[in-house]
Amino acid sequence: MASLRSSIVIGSVAYSSSCCSRRGTTRATINMPKLRTGGLSLRLPARDFVPEVLDMGPGLSAATTSHVEKKYESSTNRNSHSLGSNVSDPLVIAKLHAIMEAVADRVEMHQNIGEQRDNWNSLLLTSINAITLTAATMAGIAATSVGGPLLALKTSSTLMYLAATGMLVVMNQIQPSQLVEEQRNAARLFKQLHGRIQTTLSSGNTTSSDVEDAMKKVLALDKAYPLPLIGVMLEKFPETVEPAVWWPQHRQRQEKPMKRRDGNGWSVELEEEMREVVGVLKRKDTEDYLRLGKIALKVNKILSISGPLLTGIAACGTAFMGSSHGSWAAMVGVVAGAMASVVNTMEHGGQVGMVFEMYRSNAGFFRLMEETIESNLNEIDVERRENGELFEMKVALHLGRSLSGLKNLAAASSYASSEKGEAIEEFASKLF
Repeated sequence: MASLRSSIVIGSVAYSSSCCSRRGTTRATINMPKLRTGGLSLRLPARDFVPEVLDMGPGLSAATTSHVEKKYESSTNRNSHSLGSNVSDPLVIAKLHAIMEAVADRVEMHQNIGEQRDNWNSLLLTSINAITLTAATMAGIAATSVGGPLLALKTSSTLMYLAATGMLVVMNQIQPSQLVEEQRNAARLFKQLHGRIQTTLSSGNTTSSDVEDAMKKVLALDKAYPLPLIGVMLEKFPETVEPAVWWPQHRQRQEKPMKRRDGNGWSVELEEEMREVVGVLKRKDTEDYLRLGKIALKVNKILSISGPLLTGIAACGTAFMGSSHGSWAAMVGVVAGAMASVVNTMEHGGQVGMVFEMYRSNAGFFRLMEETIESNLNEIDVERRENGELFEMKVALHLGRSLSGLKNLAAASSYASSEKGEAIEEFASKLF
């Protein structure tokens, strides 16, 4: 037994020594297969797929594998569908871009035409006053002349007065200063619409209703401030003074009892505050600007009638110069011509038509605020309204007030109407 163990030990030592001697002289090479990576694609499973496979354990079969793969594919399709629903329709984006380009073009048109009509006002005013004063000067010189010079001077003076009368009639009908104010307002409102469309596009969540809303606003502005003069020009001397309307009419909603009035930034106190603000706007701001608009319209009517009437009287006076009433005729021709020049300067130099249009536009601004506030208050579902806190801030900014100032205005109006039974004297707007 001892001899057997010794032989085994000697054999193992000899084997190990021979192996060690071979390591020093033998070189081995291992050739690994090359992997083709050109068309390799890895499809990693979803996060919820891996734990499910790991939980299967060693009993995973082909049927269970196919079941999990189908579940993974359905979840992947569902996720991709949910992501695609948040992406705007390319056609809607293209339509909004087309509307935005049309709006930018309208801004440019209204600005150019406004500058042109401003030139009309200044050039016509200067030309008519020059013609009128020249005719008055010629009438005065003709009063001291006899014979041929008298006939030439009085004829020239009469013709110049008649020309000034015709030009004044046309100028008073179109009211260039009022046309300029219309184009200014149109350019400003189209710029606002352009900015709102840009904001809608930048939000990345556009719908077909945004396209319809933008189209309605563009058409409403085109109707409120037309470019042509013939046929569709706004009435310069209307029978009644109404606020300018440049927005599509808000959809009327019937008020119904509401179970919940809180949420989306709205509360009962905020609704009461907005109602008081609407009341002040109707009683004070809108009514006051309509009253001022009526005064400006009356003054403009008087001046627009007086100017051509005075130049016509002056033309008649110069026509009778040289007769038995030559001295009176000359006085009428000179004085009426000078007064016509003064009246024309007051009307068109003072831009009374522009003042009337400004008052009408301001009244329209307050009317728009009233309709916007009432439209939000009449909406039954508070979640469909504009956010209450944001809406309150917008109203305060439009009126030139702080949030605390707006609350104080509503509180003062509520106190005056409930305790004293009368309206407050304060206006809602501090801007104009």
